[in-house]
Amino acid sequence: MQNKNFVPFTDEMKKDYKILVPNMLPMHFKLIISLMKNYGYDMELLETNGPEIAETGLRYTHNDTCYPAVLIIGQFMDALLSGKYDPHKTALIMFQTGGGCRASNYISLIRKALKKAGMDYVPVISLNFSGIEKHPGFRISFKKLHQLMYAVLYGDILMNLVNQVRPFEINAGDAERLASYWIDKLGAELSISGHVNQERAKYNYRKIVDSFKNIPVAQKDVIKVGIVGEIFVKYSPLGNNGLESFIIREGGQSVVPGLMDFLLYTVCNMLMEYKFYKRSLLKHLIVKPIYKLLNSMRKQISDALCKDNAFEALTPFDDVVHMADGLISQAVQMGEGWLLTAEMVELANSGCKNIVCTQPFGCLPNHICGKGMMKPIKEICPDVNIVAIDYDPGASRVNQENRLKLMLANAKKESTVVAKTDAKNVTQTFYYNIAVSGLC
Repeated sequence: MQNKNFVPFTDEMKKDYKILVPNMLPMHFKLIISLMKNYGYDMELLETNGPEIAETGLRYTHNDTCYPAVLIIGQFMDALLSGKYDPHKTALIMFQTGGGCRASNYISLIRKALKKAGMDYVPVISLNFSGIEKHPGFRISFKKLHQLMYAVLYGDILMNLVNQVRPFEINAGDAERLASYWIDKLGAELSISGHVNQERAKYNYRKIVDSFKNIPVAQKDVIKVGIVGEIFVKYSPLGNNGLESFIIREGGQSVVPGLMDFLLYTVCNMLMEYKFYKRSLLKHLIVKPIYKLLNSMRKQISDALCKDNAFEALTPFDDVVHMADGLISQAVQMGEGWLLTAEMVELANSGCKNIVCTQPFGCLPNHICGKGMMKPIKEICPDVNIVAIDYDPGASRVNQENRLKLMLANAKKESTVVAKTDAKNVTQTFYYNIAVSGLC
């Protein structure tokens, strides 16, 4: 049954409408916007920030609504009310997975907010691959989808490299400036050619990695901090109060799983549906080669990163799938589901012992698969340090940052103790070797 507030985005609208995009992954979304411009879509990424965004969101939706929804609605309404855009020539777009969480209701909540503001004529496009809604003027063909995957991969490798270089750069801002250069360059390539192939992408990966290797860096000890959690607050600086920048300022290094991991998770879940719930065998057979293709595309990034031991490679996703075996079943697929637990174990196993689990207050799936799994994870990884941080309009930023500072202080103290213990062991070994050799 079609939503009574549904306004389709038509072919006519495509000619002169601007489509506003909420800010979750700036690097990735800028590349996607560049690609879509090649198909005639005038899209703009909203990069507004500050407490007024949440305040605007709360004026147009209930305060018990999922925090990411409050921020997204706040960004949209702030833009439409700013006078910068003509509401009669503006559309909004929202990415949906169609999963069993409150995120699947965002589109309805956005339309209710528009109706409350007297703008229910503004189209809200649902970008999804579940057939939730269809818009005549906005279709995703197989060719577009293939190109979108490369935009995601470019975003992932740039995000990964910035995170690996930024804590060590001699000239502050070098990594982000280089990433901006590549976003412009790759965006223009995607926009002009409208075509991406595997060989061209592999060439670009090598050139990107080589350029980051040339950034002047200093050797120093930093504390690695993994960031996991609900997809919006994990990635969005608006949603997590600039978490990555805060970690850098405090002398840490952020480690964030890529967006392709989440896409592989959603595809993997389709395969698991047949295994656990005996869903369509035909769907299983169709999805299986798609999973293999995406996995091989992700591996190309990893190969480029670790060439010449320049940067740390990605853990193979097939290994990530089984990281949480014995802790949580792959049948748990609500929200970030089993992936959230698996990512925490993967970070711990790869040497990132300090983890921030970001979650919107009241997000039941992520509290179960994230905060609820902290104790079992610590039982198998006793040296891991996990801090769960709730984000919502009433949460104190100061309290959030104080908890993070305490985690980092404990991590630094622990690393100092380990370093002293190692030094003591080296000294004892030195004197033992002298005694054995008969020199004393």
